[in-house]
Amino acid sequence: MKPPRRFVLLDRDGTIIVERHYLSDPAGVELLPGAAQGLRKIQALGLGLVVITNQSAIGRGYFDEARLDQIHARLRELLHEERISLDGIYYCPHRPEDHCECRKPESALPNRAARELGFNLPESLVIGDKECDIELGQRLGATTFLVLTGYGRETDANKQVRSDFVVADLEEAASRIEHLLQQRS
Repeated sequence: MKPPRRFVLLDRDGTIIVERHYLSDPAGVELLPGAAQGLRKIQALGLGLVVITNQSAIGRGYFDEARLDQIHARLRELLHEERISLDGIYYCPHRPEDHCECRKPESALPNRAARELGFNLPESLVIGDKECDIELGQRLGATTFLVLTGYGRETDANKQVRSDFVVADLEEAASRIEHLLQQRS
């Protein structure tokens, strides 16, 4: 029996796209340098791509889920232009003080993605720019990558949570992932 496909769980803001405080306009969606190249390479390695993102702006009333859908449609459009397709986008609309189970670093969203897409969370790789991304990966038993884009440099300087790898961007993460997969085969 063939093992399940492996997946990469990615943060959105500061990891794939430029960090914009409470991004509310689809026109503000901009891929970070190296993001398309990295995601294309990860996809070429046969790995699935899932975005896991906290979007408390909804819970704060800054915009609604229809606007978030437009933002995600723009993200998918930009990625499609780069020949990249996401297997899913999962988001938490709650505020931190709501103490929900879907806000990173809690694991409800990755659990849902794993159920729906059929993959093993401990075999996944988690990439993000914040402590909550790395902590999420650790809770899942996944391999973690801190990118130095977005809030990554600040996160790396704080050293509160240590990732398995620290990389400049998604392009370097993809190269590290390729190397890891080659070591295991």
